[in-house]
Amino acid sequence: MLDRLQIVKQRFDEISDLIIQPDVIADQKRYVQLNKEYKDLKALAEKRDEYVTIMGNIDEANEIIADGSDPEMTEMAKMQLEEAKERLPELEEEIKFMLIPKDAEDAKNVMVEVRAGTGGDEASIFAGDLFRMYTKYCESKGWKTSVVDMNEGTSGGFKEVIFEVTGEDVYGTLKFEAGVHRVQRVPQTETQGRVHTSAATVMVLPEAEE
Repeated sequence: MLDRLQIVKQRFDEISDLIIQPDVIADQKRYVQLNKEYKDLKALAEKRDEYVTIMGNIDEANEIIADGSDPEMTEMAKMQLEEAKERLPELEEEIKFMLIPKDAEDAKNVMVEVRAGTGGDEASIFAGDLFRMYTKYCESKGWKTSVVDMNEGTSGGFKEVIFEVTGEDVYGTLKFEAGVHRVQRVPQTETQGRVHTSAATVMVLPEAEE
């Protein structure tokens, strides 16, 4: 993993130098492309630095523990080692995910359609719950949402709602939400406390090229 991260670091350093060159700044198209790559690689370069630091902390802690001449330092090293080993697997998963080649469409804005499926009024309520969940999530990411079309349910929620999401790397994040979502719960419309299964379909489409 460290070998791959070193290649990333070299490319990041190369781009860092390129984007301050006058001829690159003058070429607007190339400058924008390099800036996008710089931003993507910056996050990975930071993870690489954290990975190198953690591996160094593990080596250092192991050396102190092996020496064992200073009980206080040994105890601190054990704590450092425990913290590093706890963080390492999580960090490795984050890095592996970031190393997956990106789809060219990942940076695009999207159109999301949430449509109530089986389950009658409760399915419409569930579709409404999904819509509110998505809009709150988008807000937390700093993305903008705007409703394009809606068809409200008779007991609340939506039979169908279509909304646009604009922001950074929207499709790359939301594309995994596409598909059929199901919920098992006692509906608001249920008077006898029975559990019902309801479904809603989510479609996530990247914006079309002009």
